[in-house]
Amino acid sequence: MSGSKKDQQRAARERLRAERDAAARKAKVRGRLLVSTAVVAALAVVGGAAWYIARPSADAAAAEGPLVRPAHTTGADGVVVPYGKAGSEHVLSIWLDPRCPYCAGVETGLGKTMKQQADAGTYRIEYHFASFLDGSLGGKGSKRALNALGAAVNESPEKFMEYLNVLYANHPEKETDDKFGSTATLLELADQVEGLRTPAFNKAVKELTYMPWVEKVSQQFYEQDINGTPTVLIDGKKIQVNSGKGIESISPGQFTKLVDEHIG
Repeated sequence: MSGSKKDQQRAARERLRAERDAAARKAKVRGRLLVSTAVVAALAVVGGAAWYIARPSADAAAAEGPLVRPAHTTGADGVVVPYGKAGSEHVLSIWLDPRCPYCAGVETGLGKTMKQQADAGTYRIEYHFASFLDGSLGGKGSKRALNALGAAVNESPEKFMEYLNVLYANHPEKETDDKFGSTATLLELADQVEGLRTPAFNKAVKELTYMPWVEKVSQQFYEQDINGTPTVLIDGKKIQVNSGKGIESISPGQFTKLVDEHIG
C-alpha cells in the first residue's frame, strides 16, 4: 500500500471521528433546545437590544418534523431496509453512504449479483445507511438521497433496489460533488425506474418527508461503531468487497466465493 493511500485512509478515519463527535454534540444540543421551525424571522427586544432569529434551512426544519417510517422497513424506527426472503437463514448486511464513491463501486459491480442471490434465498440483504460525508465535506446530498430512497422503499422493496442502482450508476466522480443535494436531480433519476414517480414519491422527495427517518438511520451508523463505508458483513463477519484498484469492487465470482466460504 502506497504512502499516499495510507495518508488518504488516515485522513478518512480522522474525518469520520470528527463527524461522530459532531453528531454526538448535535444530539445533546437537540435534547436541550426546542426551536419552532414555523418562525421565518422574529425580533426579540431585550433591554432595548434587538436580536434576529434566522429561519432554519428547509432540511433542518424537515428533520425536526414528525417521524414518518417508510413502509417495508424493519428495526426500531424502521432504520433497516431489508430485501429478500424474510425466512432466509443468512443475512448480508451492507452499510453505505450515498455520496461514497467506493460504495458506488460496490453497488455497480456487485449489486446485481447480490440481488440475484437474495432472490434465490442464499441470504436476506439488510441495508444500513450513513450520511457522514455531508458533515465531513459539507452539503446535503447524502441525506437528501436517503430521503429519496426512503420514498422509494415506501413504494416497494423492488423499486428501492432499482433506484439504489440508478443512483450509484449516476454517482458523481468525486465525493466532494454534492450532486444528490438537488431534489430535481433525484426526481430526474427516478424517471429511470418504471412506475416510481407516483404522486406520493414526488411529494416525499420535494417536501423531505422522510428527513426525521434519515436522522434515525444516520445515527445508527455511529451507534453501531461502523468504521466506514462500504462495510459488508455476512452473518456478522466482515468481508472485503473492494478490489484495491480505485473504487472498483471485487468480481462477482470472487464475491460469490467469499459468500460460499462464510455460509458453507
